[in-house]
Amino acid sequence: MKRNIKSTHALIALFFLVAICATGTESAHASQKARARASQRQVEYACPMHPEVKAKRPGTCPKCKMDLRRVSVAAQATVSDNSIVTVPTPERADGAGQAAVLRIPDTPVLDQDGRKLNFYSDLVKGKTVAIDFIFTTCNGVCPTMTAKFRQLQQALGERVGRDIQLISISVDPTTDVPARLHAYAEKFHAAPGWSFVTGDKPQIDALLRALGAFAPDKTKHPQTILIGNEGANYWTRTLGLSATKTIAEIVTDAADKDSSRQTARGVKTPDPAPSNVAATADGTASVENTASTRPSADYFPNHLLLTQDNKPVRFYNDMLKDKVVLINFMFTTCQGVCSPMTANLLKVQQYLGDRVGRDINMITITVDPTTDTVRVLKDYTERFKIKPGWYFLTGKKENVDWVLYKVGGYVKNKAEHTSMLVMGNDVTGEWVKLPAMASPADIANAAIKLADSKGDSQADSKND
Repeated sequence: MKRNIKSTHALIALFFLVAICATGTESAHASQKARARASQRQVEYACPMHPEVKAKRPGTCPKCKMDLRRVSVAAQATVSDNSIVTVPTPERADGAGQAAVLRIPDTPVLDQDGRKLNFYSDLVKGKTVAIDFIFTTCNGVCPTMTAKFRQLQQALGERVGRDIQLISISVDPTTDVPARLHAYAEKFHAAPGWSFVTGDKPQIDALLRALGAFAPDKTKHPQTILIGNEGANYWTRTLGLSATKTIAEIVTDAADKDSSRQTARGVKTPDPAPSNVAATADGTASVENTASTRPSADYFPNHLLLTQDNKPVRFYNDMLKDKVVLINFMFTTCQGVCSPMTANLLKVQQYLGDRVGRDINMITITVDPTTDTVRVLKDYTERFKIKPGWYFLTGKKENVDWVLYKVGGYVKNKAEHTSMLVMGNDVTGEWVKLPAMASPADIANAAIKLADSKGDSQADSKND
């Protein structure tokens, strides 16, 4: 009898122990679910132009069609209806973009034919290159970008393989072995002068990082084309899905850059005026000590120009330094694209809101500074109701010409000026070109992505 009682007590104790463990397990599971739900609530997506537009998933804003940006609930709580979500500006990373020499490693690679090559020595050195980033199992943008490269190959003709090299780098080198790249290249009728590159994954990843194109998730690789002229130390980027004609113009423009002051087209570049001699408001010269301390300062001139408000500004220090900039070129007596271009960019300024003049500068440089005096530019900007943060620049012709040359806007005949928009981030060294008559929402979205790109790359490296 006593033995039965003891057994009963033991069973009761065991029952309660199991019940307590089960309750604890359920409680732990419930806590985990609650934390997961709380974590999900901490991440939302909001429109950079209309912060009141929020979503749980990525998408586009129904008001302005701009991409929704990932933000935290805490960050959103500080955003008013009239402000823009921003990220802190990090310190500059040296050696990238048009503002400085791009340092390209001589990485051992394999092309689609299995040939062993050194990336810099065999594919880049002494050439103009257009580089995109793809992977063969991609069901998204890669086939479209590769088809765009096929069109580019046709548009550039016999220059491809001679002084221009097309390069497609796989962001999935483990899968994309040479035989697979060969079949992919044949599908798009790749001709000589177009190399598909793969190799050892750690080395390819390091190469992609050097080119500013690494992404831990291959499906989130850059949809941009890196274009450069190694001999002239000239590098820029453009959107991978831009019009073929636009990409071809950027590539040929890069190919026509030269380390001397005589371009391949025979247009003599302006004489470089010393950066410490510049025009003042009364037309006299002033001298200023402007020793450069950053790579971009060594590339961009720091001449004093004049804004439409007759304010002297140093081009690099006051307009470009630590900013994202949108630069276009025009002249006020133009009977063609200039007025429509200004009207289109006015919509971009409206999209960007109070970021213009804060971390984003809009800059218009006249290609006819003799005619476009401060007063003329002031009348022009008042006619278009230009708001603060958008600077129209003029000054002494030799100063303006040299600035135009360094940012890719110099022409001998003002009527032949480019209608491309040069967009750059001085902090990260990233530079792209796109048509100034593109959709205002697309231009504004590209500017915000450029402004936020350093934060994205840092996040990616942490996840790697």
